[in-house]
Amino acid sequence: MDGMPGQGPLPALLLAGCGKMGGAMLSGWLERGVERVVVVEPHPEATAAFAGRVTVCDSVAGVPADFAPAAVILATKPQQADGALPGYERFAADDALFISIMAGKTVAGITASLGGHARVVRAMPNTPAAVRQGFTCAFPGPGVDAGQKALADTLLAAVGEVAWLEEEGLIDPVTAVSGGGPAYVFLLAEVMEAAAISQGLPPALARRMARRTVAGSGALLAASELDAAQLRANVTSPKGTTERALNVLMRPDAWPKLMEEAIAAATARSRELAG
Repeated sequence: MDGMPGQGPLPALLLAGCGKMGGAMLSGWLERGVERVVVVEPHPEATAAFAGRVTVCDSVAGVPADFAPAAVILATKPQQADGALPGYERFAADDALFISIMAGKTVAGITASLGGHARVVRAMPNTPAAVRQGFTCAFPGPGVDAGQKALADTLLAAVGEVAWLEEEGLIDPVTAVSGGGPAYVFLLAEVMEAAAISQGLPPALARRMARRTVAGSGALLAASELDAAQLRANVTSPKGTTERALNVLMRPDAWPKLMEEAIAAATARSRELAG
């Protein structure tokens, strides 16, 4: 497969795993238009929303023998990879591109599990892909040609922004920052809500205010050409209430240190998963 799809439908795809991330990506491809999608997913409830639009198999053995996808997207849990991947070897023999979104699993490890000859793009998207606002970093493994890289870019861009890495090892901190980042932002909304309630605000108002403040600030950040530090400064009046709060949050032992520790811990776990 050396061609790149134009503005027409995407080529045939095989999706292995239809969890939250796999399902979000699948929705984006179906919106874009796709020739055909076969999904390997043993849990029927995971694919219920796509009934009538995709072919579902409960195992790779059920994939039609004559199906020749341009790309196989590996969205299974990394802990299941060693047992699951060998069943996809036949698609490597047909020159399909493999796109892995499995945390921690290296290109070399995936290639070995697929018989040693697969062409693999390793990618790390995040859950805002569900609303087409995702961010994905990707790394092309050995043998991935320009057409395959372009196909991967098109598939990943269907759910948000894409950036390409020159070093595979950078996927681990990417996993920690953008892969897990939405959870950190949701935690911020949680603790803001709890803090608002502790100051006497009604729970329903506290929840609404915290969610809209976080969401609105994210939208402002996305729309602005200013960096985050300047946007923060713009909200911070000298000797005002925000400055007083930031003096607490930005203490050396508070947010800066804790976030650095959190990202380091998540990066280390990503590397452990490769083992």
